[in-house]
This record gives sequence, C-alpha cells and structure tokens, in this order.
Amino acid sequence: MHAAAYFDAVEQGLRRLRETQLPVLQEAARLLADTIERGGTIFAFGATHSFAIAAELVYRTGGLMLINPIYPHGMDLSVRPMTMTSQLERLPDLGRVLLENSPAQRGDALIIASTSGRNAVAIDMALAAKERDVKTIAVTSVEYSNAVASRHPSGKRLMEVCDIVLDNCAPAGDAAVAIAGLAEKTGPLSTVLGCAVVNALVAETIGLLIARGIEPPVFLSANLDGGDEHNARLLSQYRDRIHYL
Repeated sequence: MHAAAYFDAVEQGLRRLRETQLPVLQEAARLLADTIERGGTIFAFGATHSFAIAAELVYRTGGLMLINPIYPHGMDLSVRPMTMTSQLERLPDLGRVLLENSPAQRGDALIIASTSGRNAVAIDMALAAKERDVKTIAVTSVEYSNAVASRHPSGKRLMEVCDIVLDNCAPAGDAAVAIAGLAEKTGPLSTVLGCAVVNALVAETIGLLIARGIEPPVFLSANLDGGDEHNARLLSQYRDRIHYL
C-alpha cells in the first residue's frame, strides 16, 4: 500500500530528526532566545515550496510573534507562469536585494529554508545577512545538498554559508516513495519534516526563554474564546519588533 509507504517514510524521517538534530536544535534555540532577550527580532525566508516553512513560523497558533517573513517576491505559488519561480530563485543577487529591503539589522536572526541549498537566492541572502551581522540558521537537506552542485557563482551551498545548519533529513530529490511502473518517486518529505523541525525549534526557544524568566509573546488560537484579545494585547506590546502588521 503506497499510502502506508509514505507514512513509513515520514516516520523514519522524524526518527532521524530526533536522533540527529536535537543538539543542533538546542544550539539554534539558544541563538533565537539570545536574540529575543537582547531586543532583536527574527526573520524567516524560503522560495517557492520552501516558503511553506517560513509561513509555518509566522502568525501561527503556538508560534512566536517575533518571527517575521521576508516575502519571496516572484517565487511563490501565486506567480504565473509558475515555472518562473524556478528561474528567479537562480538569479544572482536577488537574495541580497530582498534582505536589503527588509527590516533585518545587526543583532537579528534569520532562518533560511532551502531543501537543496543550491540556488542563488538563499545563498545570496545568507551572505548579505553575514555582512549585516545577522545570524543565520539554514533549514536544508544535507543529503540533497551533498548530491548536487551549487548554482551560486561562489560554488557554495546554503549549508556552507550559514552559522547553524538544521538538517531536515529529506532524501536527495525529496520524494521518498517508489512505485513499480513509475520512473520517478513520489511522496516529498521536505515540507512535513521541515515544519516539524522548525516547530521543534520554536518550542525549544520558548522553553529557554521561560527558564530565563522571560515571558515570550506566543499566539493563542483566534478560534478559542479570548484568543483575539490575547493576541491583540501582545501584538500591540511588541509592535516595534513585529513587521508583518
């Protein structure tokens, strides 16, 4: 049963995340907690399907209000023709332009999602962040990145230019389920595993802040009674560090 094979692949990927990424998650959470404690803010970026990882972090029930998106202009699924997104994410310096036109500044932190880690937009953004003294966390597949060449003029991949690398444990090519009679595999893993690892990162960060005596601004579901009031109060309180309103 192919549906069961996909669930098996997801479960195996989640086990690999737990077995291999907890120390890195703790390091990344310390970076985010330190950033928040110092009065900084956090940004998240991804192009095309990797923007799903950034979107998972922003304006999300149980999520940190201080995570701000950098929008992948021209590289989301509303673009027509959609194939143009693949062209744009390979353009040198576009990532730099996107970062320079964001509010990110020295002392902030930036999460960059790119499963292959090979395209210029993510790499240029990470390099521009380094110049601004913005710390970077890559969410990428180490296996995938090691299987492909960089498309950036430097020859570097995202995992080679970020301060911390979170491996989403997706396989090279992303898809994980083979079906007899079909040359290509199906069942991509990067979204479910990427969302799992960044939600784990948020939980670890919140736990660190609480341990330090800092009450972090966390979204309550707007569909629970009192949710709107809770969120409005905290959004107002932290307005100077929230850039998506």
